[in-house]
Amino acid sequence: MTTPRIALTALALLAPLPAAADANRDEQIKIQAGEAFFASDCRRCHATDADRASYGPLLDGVVGRMAGKYPDYPYSDALANAGFVWSEGALRAWMEDNTGLLPGTKMRHVGITDPVVQDFILAYLKSLATAK
Repeated sequence: MTTPRIALTALALLAPLPAAADANRDEQIKIQAGEAFFASDCRRCHATDADRASYGPLLDGVVGRMAGKYPDYPYSDALANAGFVWSEGALRAWMEDNTGLLPGTKMRHVGITDPVVQDFILAYLKSLATAK
């Protein structure tokens, strides 16, 4: 392989790095924004750290968890018997209209309807499971 060809190959391999760095930076910004929105909209009732007391169930690891199944939390019958997993779609529906999604829940209606705010909160919640 000639020197110009090696240089071109190296450039081709390195070219995606700035895009990847930008994507990582963008994701970190989303997570930080999500943490701020979580603090203002969710933290009054929910914790993300088992060492912090909260009225609602702990949300660390909520993405992918069965709804109404966090150990030792006294869920409403509606949520305890919901039978679905907290996927991104389920969490979006819950944030937007939890009482419409699951009548009989004891959580007050929050109404986070802005999909961008939902994106940020989801990015933050997903980051909690990978941060450990």
